[in-house]
Amino acid sequence: MKPVSASAPPASLRALLNRLIDYAGLFPPAKLDMATTVSNYAKYLKSPDSWMMGRLIVPVSRLEELEREAEALLPRELDGEFEPWQISALVAEAEGAPLERDLAAIEAFNQRHEDEGAGLAIIDVVELKGESPAAIDDALELISDDYFAFFEAPIDRDPRGLIAALVDGDAGAKVRTGGATADAYPAPEHLARFIAACAAANVPFKATAGLHHPFRHESAAIKAREFGFLNVFVAGCLAQTHELAASELVQLLEEESLAAFTIDDEGIEWNGHRIRTENIEDVREEFAVSFGSCSFDEPREGLRTLKLL
Repeated sequence: MKPVSASAPPASLRALLNRLIDYAGLFPPAKLDMATTVSNYAKYLKSPDSWMMGRLIVPVSRLEELEREAEALLPRELDGEFEPWQISALVAEAEGAPLERDLAAIEAFNQRHEDEGAGLAIIDVVELKGESPAAIDDALELISDDYFAFFEAPIDRDPRGLIAALVDGDAGAKVRTGGATADAYPAPEHLARFIAACAAANVPFKATAGLHHPFRHESAAIKAREFGFLNVFVAGCLAQTHELAASELVQLLEEESLAAFTIDDEGIEWNGHRIRTENIEDVREEFAVSFGSCSFDEPREGLRTLKLL
């Protein structure tokens, strides 16, 4: 693929990356304090790359701290340029009184921040564990239609039962693609099975952790092979539109080079499978939603090294 201008990524890549990265600066390995995290988020929202920035990820237990540290940074009026901060909140548990308590705290937060004087922000996504279909069903009984819920599913075993519980719940699945130690990284076969199962059930998914580079990459620090965010989300797009088998998705997830892909204004192609730009837009909006990253800089640096930004 020939290099592209740093100011003009191909339309298909822009569709793939649009609002793809949820900022999780509070979490390892960055593990920034709240003041630095919200300052970074405000800066990123005003940067030329703001179109790649998604939601800010914050535990419900730290919402008061968020309000205190972000008071001077939240937008005070809707002027067409800056929208309310969109936040994804991590709730304590998927059942019972703790979840009810967290949902009440979220509702109170949203009511306060409807007021321009308090700074405009909204929590419209919640993330929580989903260890069993029964736990998911119980949680969905409590979570109102005002929030879209992502349930983190373990994928070292067949996740189809958990994913099936999400089909009629206007909810999505969350997959952990890495962590602070090598054993936190799933096998490619398990991640491929998860993506294929979500596509078959038409259940949206998001990812979290370990996606620091565009393509499959060896991490010397962790001594693990990290997945690439372009691998994962091209896999998501093709799984949804081309019904790729898990075995093909494994191959895609293992790709280490841009040379394996054709990326142009009209679409993205891998191994003879091509998805058009307009279809990428649809899949990203409805299915392959986002990934959480403690860094907004590392993914962009990787893209710039490849001359994709």
